[in-house]
Amino acid sequence: MRALDRKMLRDLRRVWAQALAIAAVLACGILMMVGMSMTRATLSGTQAAYYERARFADAFASLTRAPASLVAEAQALDGVAQAEGRIGFQAVLDLAGQEAPASARIVSLPATGAVLNLPVLRRGRLPDPLQPDEVAINEPFGEANGLLPGTSFRAVLNGRLRELTVTGWVLSPEFVYTIAPGAMMPDDRRYGVVWMGQAAAEAAMDMGGAVNEIALRLTRGADERAVVEALDRLIDPYGGTGAYGRDRQMSHAFLDGEMSQLTVMASSIPPIFLLVAAFLVNMVLGRLIKMERTQIGLLKAIGYGSAEIAWHYLKLALLIGVTGAGLGVLAGQWIGTGLIAQYQQYFRFPVYLRDPATGTMLLAGGLGLATAALGGLQAVRASVRLPPAEAMSPPAPPAFSRGWLDRAVSALQVRQTSMMILRSILRWPGRAAITLFGVMTSVALLVASYFMIDSVQIMADTLFTQSNRQQVTLVLSRAQPERAVLDALSLPGVRQAEGAFSMPVRLVHGHRERLTAVSAHVEGEALARLLDDNGQEVPLPAEGLVLPERLAAALDVAVGDSLRLEMLAAPRAVLELPVARIIAQGMGQEAHIAAAPLFAAMGVAPQVNRIHLLADPEALPALNTAIKSVPAVAGLTDWHEVRRQFDATLQTSMVTMLTMQTIIGLMTAVGVVYNAARIQVSERSHELASLRVLGFTRWEVGFVLVGEIMLLTLLAIPLGWALGYGLAAGLVGAMSSDLISIPFVITRRTYAMAALAVFAASLGAVLLVRRRLDRVDLAMALKARE
Repeated sequence: MRALDRKMLRDLRRVWAQALAIAAVLACGILMMVGMSMTRATLSGTQAAYYERARFADAFASLTRAPASLVAEAQALDGVAQAEGRIGFQAVLDLAGQEAPASARIVSLPATGAVLNLPVLRRGRLPDPLQPDEVAINEPFGEANGLLPGTSFRAVLNGRLRELTVTGWVLSPEFVYTIAPGAMMPDDRRYGVVWMGQAAAEAAMDMGGAVNEIALRLTRGADERAVVEALDRLIDPYGGTGAYGRDRQMSHAFLDGEMSQLTVMASSIPPIFLLVAAFLVNMVLGRLIKMERTQIGLLKAIGYGSAEIAWHYLKLALLIGVTGAGLGVLAGQWIGTGLIAQYQQYFRFPVYLRDPATGTMLLAGGLGLATAALGGLQAVRASVRLPPAEAMSPPAPPAFSRGWLDRAVSALQVRQTSMMILRSILRWPGRAAITLFGVMTSVALLVASYFMIDSVQIMADTLFTQSNRQQVTLVLSRAQPERAVLDALSLPGVRQAEGAFSMPVRLVHGHRERLTAVSAHVEGEALARLLDDNGQEVPLPAEGLVLPERLAAALDVAVGDSLRLEMLAAPRAVLELPVARIIAQGMGQEAHIAAAPLFAAMGVAPQVNRIHLLADPEALPALNTAIKSVPAVAGLTDWHEVRRQFDATLQTSMVTMLTMQTIIGLMTAVGVVYNAARIQVSERSHELASLRVLGFTRWEVGFVLVGEIMLLTLLAIPLGWALGYGLAAGLVGAMSSDLISIPFVITRRTYAMAALAVFAASLGAVLLVRRRLDRVDLAMALKARE
C-alpha cells in the first residue's frame, strides 16, 4: 500500500464519525431517488406488460342502447385495430353474512370469448355461456367475502332478484384499481366486479342484440383524439355519454396519478440532500486540510506533486461518496420493496415484474460520487496552491476588526460566554451559514412531509363531517320523479331524505373540452352540501356554473367567461352558460349548478337519480335489509364504511411514508449538527482549554459549544418554515391530478412538530459531541500552535 493511501486510512479513522454522518445524509437523498424510482419502474413495467398481454383498450364509450352492428361500424373507423361491444350496469348484491348491501359492476362476456380487456383466470373457470346464473368475480372481491368457486349470492338485476353462482376468480386490466362510483378508495368487501355471459346480461337488461358499451384498440401511431371524436359522432344518436381515452379511464387514471407522484418524489427531494452533503464534505475536508497544513508542506518538500496531494484528499471525499451511495442504494432497494408490497394491496396485477431500476442506481451512484467530489474540490484546490515553505509555516492569524456588529453585540451587555457565541457566528459567517442551511433544510423537509396530514384531515373533515351528513346514499338505476324522495322516507328508520341529480356533460371552451358531470343543487340542502376546501358553504347562483379550480384551469376559463355545456343524456341539450364562481375543491372535479335553471333548460320536471338518507342508528339493520329488495336501487354508499376505509388506509400507507420521511429529515439535522459541533471542538480546543484554565466551569465551557449550535438551530427554524411552505406548495401543484386536488393547508401543529423534532435531534447531536470536551487534554490543547 502506498504511503499516501495509508495516510488516507489514518485520516479516515480520525474523522470516521463525521464521514459516516455525511454518508448518511448522502444516503438519504439516494435512497429516496432509488426507492421511488424502483417502485415507479416496477409499476410502469408491470402495467405495460399486463396491458399488452390482456389487450387493454385504448378508448372507451358508454351509450344508452345501440344495435350490436354498431361495433362493426366502430371497427371500420380510421385508426381502429379492434372493437368490442358489451353490456355493463350496476347492481345491488345481497351477500350471506353481510348485513349491509354490497354493490357491483356487471360486465358481459361474449360467448366466443373477449377480444379486449381479457379477464385473467386466477381460480376456477369462466362462466358457461349456456348457464345464465353462472358468473365470475374479481379476485379481491372474492377474497374479501370468501366467495369461493361454487358458492352463491343474490343480486338485484334490473329490478329482479337473481341467485348467482360463482365459477371463478379473475383479474382484468380494466379494474387494476377497483373503486365504486363516487367512492374515495377501494372497498373490496362492499364493491366488486361480476362477469356473466352475454346472453344472460342481455336477458337481465332486456337488451337482446344490443350493447351499451364499446371499447376500441387503436393501431400503432393512430391519432387518439381523432378516433375519440369519430366515435363520439358515431354513438351520439344512441345516447352516447362521451368517448374518452385511457387518461379518463378510472383505474388507469388512479394508477397513472400514483406513478406521477412517485416521479415527483424521486426528482424533487434528493437534490436537497445532495446539496447539504456537498457542503458538509467541503466543511470537513477543509478543516482536515487546515489541520494538516504542515504535513502538506512536508509532502511537497520531499517531492510529492500537487496533483498527487490533491488526488489523495479527493480519494477521501470519494470514499465518503461511495459509502453514502452504497448505503443509499441498499436502503432504496429495501424501501422500494416495502412500497411495492404496499401497492399490491391496492393495484391488483396477476404478477408484479420487479424492476430494480438499474439505470437509476447507476445514476444515483454517479451523483453520490460527483457530490462528494464537488464538495471537496474547493478545499483541495486551496491545499495545492501553497508553496512548500509557506505551507510549513503557521497560517497568518485572521484579521479581525471591531465593526458596527461587534459594537451592537457589546451594547447588549450579555455574559462573556454568550458574547463569545455571538462573535464566533459573526466572525465565521461561512461556517455558520452551512449549519444554518442544513438545519433549515431538515425543518423544511419535515414541514413538507407533515403538511400531508393537515391536507388529508381537512379533506376528511370537509367530506365526512361537513359536506356529507347522510349515512347512506342510494344510487338509482335511472332518474325518477321527485316523489321518489317521499317513497324513501317510508323505508325503515329513515328520518330525513334528500334528492340529488347529476348527469354526464361535455364542457367546451374554445378548443378545450372536458368530459365530466354537472350536479344540480336544490336550495336548502342539509345532508349533502356544496362546500369549498375551507369548509365554507358555496351559495349557488341563480344562473351560471360553479367550477372547481383545476377544472377551470383545464378549460382556461375565469369568472364571467361563457362555457358551452353539452348534455350527454336526454334531452341532450346544448347550453351556453357563464362561469359564475370558481372554488377550491379537493375531491371531485365536476361542475355545479342550481337545480331550477337546469331542469328548466332540460324542459322536464325536477328529477333525482341519487337519494341521501339520514336514519336512526338502531334501524340501520332493517334499512339495509329493505334496500336489498328495492328494484330501483342500482348501488349505494355507506358513508360510515367509507370513513372507516379512509382511516384504515391513512394509518397503513400515509403513516408509514411519513415515518420514513421523518427519519430521513432528522438524519439530515443530526448529520449537519454533529459535523458542525465536531469541527467547533477541533478548531476551538485551544480556546476552550484556555477558558478552563482561567476558571470557567465545564458547564460554562460546554455552553459556548452547545449555545452556538442551538442558537443557529433556533435561527434556522423560521427559515425552514418558509422553505417548507414553498416546498409544500410545489408538491401540491405537482402531485394534484384531475381526480384529486390536494388542498394546501399547513397548520400551526405541523410547524411546531417539525420545529420540536429538529430541535430535539440537534440538541441530542451537539450533546453527544459535548461529551468530548471532558476528554480534552488541557496541556496538549494549550501547546497546540495557533
